[in-house]
Amino acid sequence: MDSRPGRLTARLALLGVLAWSIGLARAQPPAQAPAPNVAPTPSVAPTPANPPAVAPPAPAANIITAPVPGDVTLEGAPANVVKATPTPTPTPTPQVALPVGPPAPVRSPIAVLRVLDKVTAETMRFEAPVGRHVRYKSLIFTVSVCETRGPNDAAPRPSAYVVIDSQPPAPPGYAPPPMRQVFKGWMFAGAPGLHPFEHPVYDAWLEVCGGGPAAPAASPTPIAPAPA
Repeated sequence: MDSRPGRLTARLALLGVLAWSIGLARAQPPAQAPAPNVAPTPSVAPTPANPPAVAPPAPAANIITAPVPGDVTLEGAPANVVKATPTPTPTPTPQVALPVGPPAPVRSPIAVLRVLDKVTAETMRFEAPVGRHVRYKSLIFTVSVCETRGPNDAAPRPSAYVVIDSQPPAPPGYAPPPMRQVFKGWMFAGAPGLHPFEHPVYDAWLEVCGGGPAAPAASPTPIAPAPA
């Protein structure tokens, strides 16, 4: 049997396969080479002649900045934190203890005086209200102030500022002679010889500063005469 027809058939089949492969290869696009890494050129937009006004960003209403130490946040500030300058604390002034002096003297409205008549050896103790005139024979006593230092002490120290004028009584029907000052100064009950009243007829000194309301001036009442 002749084998040529079979060979011819095999060749035709091979040619068909080759033709189909070539057609398939032509139908696919050719593979492109990778593009080189070139940075794209940025596009620059043209700048307008009059750019539109841009409104500032609105503050965030819900953002609260925590104040640092020394800052004060006012309650009710809607969007911003108000900071106040802290007030410096004043330095306290040290208290200086002042020395305590002696207590003030206690003043009285009445001074108790005693007078001695050197001629008759008569003594008289009488009260002289402060600011009033009290006459004893030819002497007129006026006490300006009477005060006692240390009234609660065992030995209080009374003192009085006394003015003594001399004016003899006028005879009946005659005008009184003018007064003449014979003493002015402080009398101290504890030291009668410190500022003594020097007079040829009379001696006078302070005994004590009385208390209570001042009584109207009255004529002195004589007491028992002192022994000669």
